Amino acid sequence: MSILEVKDIRKSFGKLPVLKGVSFTLEKGEVLVIIGSSGSGKTTLLRCLNFLEKPDSGTFYFNGEEFYSPEKTYSDAQLREKGLHFGLVFQQFNLFPQYSVLDNITLAPDLRDPANKAQHKETAYRLLEKIGLSDRADAYPCQLSGGQQQRVAIARALAMEPHILCFDEPTSALDPELTGEVLKVIRSLKNSDSTMIVVTHEMAFARDVADKVIFMADGVIDEAGTPEEIFSNPRSPRLKAFLSRVE
Repeated sequence: MSILEVKDIRKSFGKLPVLKGVSFTLEKGEVLVIIGSSGSGKTTLLRCLNFLEKPDSGTFYFNGEEFYSPEKTYSDAQLREKGLHFGLVFQQFNLFPQYSVLDNITLAPDLRDPANKAQHKETAYRLLEKIGLSDRADAYPCQLSGGQQQRVAIARALAMEPHILCFDEPTSALDPELTGEVLKVIRSLKNSDSTMIVVTHEMAFARDVADKVIFMADGVIDEAGTPEEIFSNPRSPRLKAFLSRVE
């Protein structure tokens, strides 16, 4: 049974259709990579999954049960609870500059469960060790490189123990020499059987880490398959043209 099924998701902004009927499934422990040109709908899809945007129509299923449909009414508390199933790592880090690294990681868990702050701090230190920043717990975001900030953002998302971790172009704001350290962390998460959806423009990384690849174009899934199928034997003319430009 799939952990997540997305069925016919559509989203427009005003009169501009951005998602025109997107459907896919995601298995537990699978890494789904989404590629495509700017404006193809990749980020909007992630934002819909994380309830930062409301789809106009379609349905999400979680572990085989209907999870969300925009035709139904949900309270703010219900939406917040549903959103906890997903973690999102943004392009631009979005760390709180006034808080230390440790506090950035523990803030959301402490707000959700204030009775277990000591446990949250212990989890944060464990995550910092995992991402190679155990010595920077007391540092502030301005004292970190871009790559270090993005690694902290990953730890912050993991601290909420989401079922599915989403990355929106996690290296696009980084200099090339800092990109590798972030991709190394994501690779390590794959080895720990995390379930992930990764939007990326790093084709070599996509080929290496993905179990399944989706190519989006003009608001639809133009082609989907294994990394071998997508990168070595593309069928769609639009995918062939895209790969010729980026590889």
